[in-house]
Amino acid sequence: MRILDGYRVLDCSIAMAGPFAAQRLGDLGADVVKVEPVTGEWQRHAAAGGAQGNAINVSFLSLNRNKRSLAVDLKAADGKRVLMRLVETADVFLQNYRPGVAERLGVDYATLSAINPHLVYVSMSGYGEDGPHRNLPGQDLLLQARSGAMLSTGRHGEPPQPAGQYLVDAVTASTAFEAVLAALLHRERTGQGQLVKVNMLDAITTLQMQELSVFTAGGVPQQRGSEPHAHVYIRAPYGTFKTADGFLALAMPDLPTLGKVIGEETFLSMDSEVDGWTHRDRIFRRTAERLLSRTTDEWLTALTDAGIWCGPVYDYQQLVDDPQIRHNGTFVEYDHPTEGRVKTPGFPYSFEKTPATIERGAPLVGEHTREVMSEAGFTADEVASLLADGVVTETRRPPGDAAADASTDAHPGDDLTGAVW
Repeated sequence: MRILDGYRVLDCSIAMAGPFAAQRLGDLGADVVKVEPVTGEWQRHAAAGGAQGNAINVSFLSLNRNKRSLAVDLKAADGKRVLMRLVETADVFLQNYRPGVAERLGVDYATLSAINPHLVYVSMSGYGEDGPHRNLPGQDLLLQARSGAMLSTGRHGEPPQPAGQYLVDAVTASTAFEAVLAALLHRERTGQGQLVKVNMLDAITTLQMQELSVFTAGGVPQQRGSEPHAHVYIRAPYGTFKTADGFLALAMPDLPTLGKVIGEETFLSMDSEVDGWTHRDRIFRRTAERLLSRTTDEWLTALTDAGIWCGPVYDYQQLVDDPQIRHNGTFVEYDHPTEGRVKTPGFPYSFEKTPATIERGAPLVGEHTREVMSEAGFTADEVASLLADGVVTETRRPPGDAAADASTDAHPGDDLTGAVW
């Protein structure tokens, strides 16, 4: 038994934040039904990095494992009837429609909770359900910029550098995942469903708990220097530095100790907690000059031996090959009916008694339409009629797919050949 076995999630979200949150629920055993348009969810048609895949691009593949697909036209009366039948037995409904769309479609909390008062209804938005920014585009880069986070790194006067990840989407997904678990715990205790609201602006703002508290409670403004410090609220040297053959990261060393290791005599008489702030740019610059003289491995050995916090700067291949990553089983591999052998990040948590698993890879558009509708009580004739009218659509699995009839539980680090789809 997995932690969320027996719970059904209706995932009506698109792009990254909502689907990623729903995938986490599926990893813990929830039956996640991805309710998508008859032509497929938007992310199916937007390939990050140009990684198109065969039948499913990598963007969609990475965010929709452990889900079944129901392709239905919610603008059609019969399509809405299909969804309402599913709502009757659902535990969680998750959507990230633009403000007002849920009401226009008739799938807002008031409507669905009247059908199922035990429903946990999660509404995700860019900036909030109302307020002056409610209609602004909830896009990751734009929210990174608005959050203030970009001005905590880099050089004064130069363009701020965004994170190299879809940071706001990812933290919003984790926030929604936490919120669903908390709301389900509340329901277990009280029997009551409820409306849960999560927005991207609040998620990225509250992620900066320490930084913003330094500003709001400590009164210390963000002030970037003339050198590319990795964080405005951490003393120098703090950041990445070029070596004779690559780069390394260096974090808050004791200045006299660092001076001895790199041969910088001006550091020997410095007070780390005073001069590290008042002479931040000069310290960064002198450190950068000294580190050019030796290779990364040479410096890592010398600095580590002196008790200084430092580390290599990996690319993705080096990360995948890292012995700790291999030991942790951070990545999992499995065979997908259309995409072949898939290697992807696994699960960020470990449970001794109820481990997360991969039961199926990302589905084709409407791959489970018949199956899901049958479970909801629709007859074969009703399904056939709705298919004929285009209210719902389906895509069949490739013929002769051996993996379709196989079954295995997947745990972190497992070889998942033969996972059931």
